[in-house]
Amino acid sequence: MKKGTRRTPTTDAVEIIRRRYYEGRPERIVGLAEAEANDTVARKICKLRKRAGLTQQQLAKRVGTTTSVISRLEDADYEGHSLAMLRRIASALNKRVELRFVSAGRTTKLA
Repeated sequence: MKKGTRRTPTTDAVEIIRRRYYEGRPERIVGLAEAEANDTVARKICKLRKRAGLTQQQLAKRVGTTTSVISRLEDADYEGHSLAMLRRIASALNKRVELRFVSAGRTTKLA
């Protein structure tokens, strides 16, 4: 926000968080975008596994890994998703991975 400019008061919790923690802090916005991407991947893996009616152990067996690896991949805090592993999971679930590149100017919901 520019100096001398007044903000409109708000009671919107998301807007308050954006103003307090992200406005004018690009490094935090980058971190938020990374966390959001990790969360999206984790949720997608979990959702696809459950739609297929599989437990983590069953998916791990199909992928050729351990249950703990699948559990880690479904954790929103996990940062080690690899394209190779995502392809293995997709194949085990009869899916394919699509990769998109979007403008670097695109921001997260809070930004």
